[in-house]
Amino acid sequence: MAKRLLDFRDTTAIAGIGYTPFTKDSGVSTLTLACRAVLAALEDAGLDAADVDGLATHRVGDSAPPTLVAPALGLGDLSWHLDQFGGGSVSHAVVGQAALAVAAGMAGTVVCYRAINARSEFRMGGTGRGAPPGAEVQYQAPYGYLAPPQQYAMYARAHMLRYGTTAEHFGALAVTQRANAARNPRALMRTPITLDDYLASRWIAEPFRLLDCCLETDGACAVVVTTAERARALRRPPVLISAAAWGGGQSHLSGGAADPTVTAAAALAPRLYAQAGLGPRDIGVAEIYDCFTYSVIVQLEDYGFCAKGEGGPYVASGATALDGPLPVNTHGGFLSEGYVHGVNHIAEAVSQLRGEAGDRQVPGVEVALSTAQPGYILPATSALILRRA
Repeated sequence: MAKRLLDFRDTTAIAGIGYTPFTKDSGVSTLTLACRAVLAALEDAGLDAADVDGLATHRVGDSAPPTLVAPALGLGDLSWHLDQFGGGSVSHAVVGQAALAVAAGMAGTVVCYRAINARSEFRMGGTGRGAPPGAEVQYQAPYGYLAPPQQYAMYARAHMLRYGTTAEHFGALAVTQRANAARNPRALMRTPITLDDYLASRWIAEPFRLLDCCLETDGACAVVVTTAERARALRRPPVLISAAAWGGGQSHLSGGAADPTVTAAAALAPRLYAQAGLGPRDIGVAEIYDCFTYSVIVQLEDYGFCAKGEGGPYVASGATALDGPLPVNTHGGFLSEGYVHGVNHIAEAVSQLRGEAGDRQVPGVEVALSTAQPGYILPATSALILRRA
């Protein structure tokens, strides 16, 4: 039987974005961070807490669930909420599900947020706590193979061996994103770096150096999802949600995936583009999940911006710089702005499409891609295509 798919292209929109400062020690609870980001996003949209009837977040480790955020904000009976288990791979699915809820009439205004004290409290992949849940842990724990840098390092090495990707390719991405962050007053790391600086940074898990890895960050970010019609009547220019896709892949640890250089994004990308009625050539800016430099390179390939194996040379050519044909991670990304588990990529895409990104603004951008963790550690991924109204 053929599937009946709900076509909600451009029927919903992001009407507001909000941030807390990004720091190494927030000095407040994760719940406080969440509330501040939600209120900031509502202020940006010209809305009040009383206008909200839906909340959504995702979580691994540190989190502030909607059932706590709602009463802290004085909200009454929510008509819809989501507390999605999963790491960065589901970060964009949360916004997609909020858009579906709004399109279906389950909620009128949903705020999607992520709040973490990921530097001062619950450090991602850190020591001093038990192994994370999951059947695959039994295959990793005996070898001390648990932290994300260790896991991604294996995939990066496979790409290097198969396609000749080099440390200099990784370094070119780190240098380019730091140059973007230097134009971003919100970024944690704004001092420009050179390729020599990158190569001199200490090893974390070969082939990854310190400057290959995202920042551990305390902070929160939120976006307001509502109908496109309502968004047009609010304070800021609406940004339409043209496509939202999410789904599973095959685990490289215990599943049937044979090629570690191909991520779940390769299977998801055709569905995402078909839903939007667009293709890679239509994308003006791309905010690509950069937990590590390699994750950007492999996604450039899997989302169709270059052929498999050509991601490294593509970055080294300058193609992903602000003045290149595909500006990537215009805010500096997780490597230099801060790591808020996916949501700050979505907010940056909104800023670019609204023409409000200041010194890092890409002129005339109409369409943006924002992606989640591409499906390595958790065999799932998600992504959004957003469009200027």
